[in-house]
Amino acid sequence: MRRPVARNLTVLAVSAAVVVSLGAAAPPTHPSGPAGPGRPAAPKTPVAVGYGGAVSSVDQDASAAGIEVLRKGGNAVDAAVATAAALGVTEPYSAGVGGGGYFVYYDARSRTVRTIDGRETAPLTAGEDLFTEDGEPLAFADAVSSGLAVGTPGTPATWQRALDRWGSRRLSSVLEPAERLARHGFTVDETFRSQTADNEERFRYFPDTAELFLPGGELPAVGSTFKNPDLARTYRELAREGVGALYHGALGKDIVDTVNAPPVDPDSGWNARPGDLSAKDLAAYEAKSQEPTRTSYRGLNVYSIAPSSSGGTTVGEALNILERTDLSEASKARYLHRFIEASRIAFADRGRWVGDPAFEDVPADELLSQRYADSRECLISDDAALTSPLAPGDPRHPASCAAGGTAAPTTYEGENTTHLTVADKWGNVVAYTLTIEQTGGSGITVPGRGFLLNNELTDFSFAPANPAVHDPNLPGPGKRPRSSIAPTIVLDRHHQPVVAVGSPGGATIITTVLQTLTGFVDRGLPLVDAIAAPRASQRNAAQTELEPGLYDRALRAELEALGHSFKENPEIGAATGVQRLPGGKWLAAAEKERRGGGSAMVVEPVRQR
Repeated sequence: MRRPVARNLTVLAVSAAVVVSLGAAAPPTHPSGPAGPGRPAAPKTPVAVGYGGAVSSVDQDASAAGIEVLRKGGNAVDAAVATAAALGVTEPYSAGVGGGGYFVYYDARSRTVRTIDGRETAPLTAGEDLFTEDGEPLAFADAVSSGLAVGTPGTPATWQRALDRWGSRRLSSVLEPAERLARHGFTVDETFRSQTADNEERFRYFPDTAELFLPGGELPAVGSTFKNPDLARTYRELAREGVGALYHGALGKDIVDTVNAPPVDPDSGWNARPGDLSAKDLAAYEAKSQEPTRTSYRGLNVYSIAPSSSGGTTVGEALNILERTDLSEASKARYLHRFIEASRIAFADRGRWVGDPAFEDVPADELLSQRYADSRECLISDDAALTSPLAPGDPRHPASCAAGGTAAPTTYEGENTTHLTVADKWGNVVAYTLTIEQTGGSGITVPGRGFLLNNELTDFSFAPANPAVHDPNLPGPGKRPRSSIAPTIVLDRHHQPVVAVGSPGGATIITTVLQTLTGFVDRGLPLVDAIAAPRASQRNAAQTELEPGLYDRALRAELEALGHSFKENPEIGAATGVQRLPGGKWLAAAEKERRGGGSAMVVEPVRQR
């Protein structure tokens, strides 16, 4: 039975009231911008409520950079670029100049959602055999820390495209907080140190990476100040010359030289396979403006990113499958069972049908049709779990409960990325997920430039996922690898924003966004609690991953009795979101614990008269 829309909106209002009553909002302790020497960063807080706009990210210095821009009169787009650039300083293993991402924007004046595909692209010389040697696919470990893995960066082009279309400030202006942060440094926390430690061995393969991220040959100490003067100079160059410095200039030449001849330590013994990136690849790159995906759910309009990412189509299909179940009244076991099965089915279809639409015939509209979802939903039984790998359906010719087709496993995607969410006083909203793929990307730092290069091309299938069917995610010249990124903005029936969310996590991004949305919309959780709730992730695999909060509970036994199989994952994703409240007020929410906790900030906790 479908739940009435009026009841749904009542739950949202109650959720907002519960969070506001927490009184958790607090102004940044450094209102003029990010921290510097002698000026510590504001303590992280996972929820903030107030006026004038809001920013939520994983890092307090990055959130403060966005707040600084909003406070000076910039809009949500300006603040999102400023926050992203600051994350390139403090979260260099997750994002930066050497990566890409997907940008989703709500324009308050027109009440419409627009998007930018800033995904990295393969070299124009790439073929389906990009990751094969002697006829066999490379091991992932051999491919990731190599020039082969590096795609043409899309992040600077995304920043410029967003600012040109919807921003109110120049790139040089919004890069100022990040340049200052790189020059003066930030305080190393346990998350930064542990991520460095996890990558220490391969960072030592590359002298420039080791010199930057292992100062003095050691792991950076918690509490020390980490400075990146090379990145500060790179930001100044981009501010002065524009993004043409990368796509047509000296910065781009340095990237090409590094990709094609990775500067590896000869004593390491590491075979850093060269790539084949060229100045022509950089000059041909375009951050694409495109229409979002749209799904109706409980009377709300859910917008996200269309292919080349699979995020919007897969989250949308799963929501359509769940539309027929009243999740608000379901027991915890039935809610999770239905959530897991909807995820399994949507991932089965994702693997068969989604790739770069410039190269593949992607039936996105059909995947998002309620008719198709209904034909797949009938596979779900409340008495027994489905088994994986589940075969895909055919969205072009929906057949009720069809079990035809050949199953394909979900390919691996690195689990570290970063997401930011921003709103401004005019009501504009940005949900932006940016990445260099796995933690530390390729591990290759561009000499003298202060940033790591991505390993996004390893998101391609190295070989057909199933030789019996066409794989839409094989490499190709100038092709974008399939992503799972799913920055999402939800509007009400009046096309006003309700909530915006997103997360890092590779393929788990899809399940994290889906679970956060259903927790907030269906289960009535305050946004910060929907983000904090222990997660499950089923991606058409034999086992569903559970965080400890679900794995160590009797609830798992109930689901196992239905035939579910589980394995533990200590941490899934690191989401952020913003929620519109009445009277021009915004709520920003971030993680309470994951990745060291996130940072939610607002411009004015109390309206200034």
